Amino acid sequence: MLFGNKIRTLRDEQGVLQRQLAAYLEIDTPMFSKIERGDRRAKRSQVIMLAEYFHVDEKEILTLWLADKILDALEGEEELGLCAIETAKSKMADTFTEESR
Repeated sequence: MLFGNKIRTLRDEQGVLQRQLAAYLEIDTPMFSKIERGDRRAKRSQVIMLAEYFHVDEKEILTLWLADKILDALEGEEELGLCAIETAKSKMADTFTEESR
């Protein structure tokens, strides 16, 4: 719940209410609460909107959001999870190398 914790921290630091952010994202407050708690995943476009709202680095927020997606996918796979991440990392590095040629 890296993304949700970050949004909660930013919201608390700036004194913003959940209902204000929910209205900004055009969703209801319970939905926003679920996103912040990690019970529901925000859409990529919502993540970008929140980065703009809080004036924080979009890449940092998107990275936390994507890391949560990866952690969710690997839940219960403690034994193989790190191996899977390393395999994916290697494949991504190979792909980027080929694209830069």
